Amino acid sequence: MTMHAAFRVTLAILLFALSFAARAQLTIEITGAGANRIPVAIADFAGEPAIAKAIGSVVRGDLERSGLFRLVEAGAPLAETAAVNFGDWKARGADALVAGSVAATGGGRYEVRFRLHDVQKQVALGGMAYVMAPQQARTTGHRIADFVYEKLTGEPGIFSTRIAYVVKSAGRYELQVADADGMNAQTALASREPIISPSWSPDGARLAYVSFESKKPVVYVHSLTTGQRHVVANFKGSNSAPAWSPDGRKLAVVLTKDGGSQLYSVNADGSGVVRLASSSGIDTEPFFSPDGQFIHFTSDRGGSPQVYRISASGGDAQRVTFEGTYNVTPRLSPDGKSMAYVSRNGGRFQLTLMDLATRQNQILTDSDKDESPSFAPNGRMILYASEIGGRGVLAAVSSDGRVKQKLSVQAGDVREPAWGPFLKN
Repeated sequence: MTMHAAFRVTLAILLFALSFAARAQLTIEITGAGANRIPVAIADFAGEPAIAKAIGSVVRGDLERSGLFRLVEAGAPLAETAAVNFGDWKARGADALVAGSVAATGGGRYEVRFRLHDVQKQVALGGMAYVMAPQQARTTGHRIADFVYEKLTGEPGIFSTRIAYVVKSAGRYELQVADADGMNAQTALASREPIISPSWSPDGARLAYVSFESKKPVVYVHSLTTGQRHVVANFKGSNSAPAWSPDGRKLAVVLTKDGGSQLYSVNADGSGVVRLASSSGIDTEPFFSPDGQFIHFTSDRGGSPQVYRISASGGDAQRVTFEGTYNVTPRLSPDGKSMAYVSRNGGRFQLTLMDLATRQNQILTDSDKDESPSFAPNGRMILYASEIGGRGVLAAVSSDGRVKQKLSVQAGDVREPAWGPFLKN
């Protein structure tokens, strides 16, 4: 296979014989944890037992999966108004304690209250109250976990965010959206033809993606609230690789309508197509910088696939990667200080992180077929697709390489991950 053909195959995200259970939930396995994990006790909430248990389970699961916390056995239920024996909790090894309660408010709704305590300093760090229906127990648990995470680490929690990914079963492709812990999966689109390259809008309400249902790649924008969608790019040839601008008004796309694969911008409603760059090679996989000023992309214009950047309004491109002969799929961190991408190292395709100020690179994984990196909105974790034992899985790794997770579907494959933004309350 020529380099040109191999490049195109890789950038098509390896759409080969996937076989998996389409509606199964993702399960998350922790394969590596961070150093100096914070010991925290999540006491059972007082009050209505079933709802209290459901909420507590979500909070514990979220914090444990983050790899930054070590759970301390809490014992009996403890309401947020109860007096706290800090000496006892300190003896158990807890640095932090969460206590709470669930009380019926009438009309089938419940009030959930909690308080977070610093055991070492013997002070309360704050708390919240939520009014919820029973089916919102998981959502409430994620919110509490986000609160605890932010208070104890200083960074926003990402447990209330969502992820998108593509599954395929018996010739059926499904674009699914799930909670960040892999639960509550919903199918946004099902098709007999491939679906690739999902990309979240900045407000988390829409997904752009490429569908082959017209027997060719076409870019759509899909509303997750209404289920309605519209065509953004359906020109002659290929229409692919959509990426949102930070303000949600435009998309960068790759079109072949004028010849080779080249970069264009288009308004989110499909109007205003503007060519951004011209090269004799393949330009693809665009991604906006968080400030909206630049677009990073993959190109083989220099003879081998490398990462370049260009002004968001077009112009000359500058090369970004220089180590190695194969560097693709640039994705900038939310703070714009680092860039995740896939590099080829001795025949292995591995997730790599570059500090954009120092140009220092760190290989974050020890796998062989990494692809499709996507940062969590707090920049702490990177979600990506890989392959284990011939089966496609999703995985996540912290930006320092210490915390590792594997997300898989029982007896099946999953690809094309995209981590959604923070959702506004």
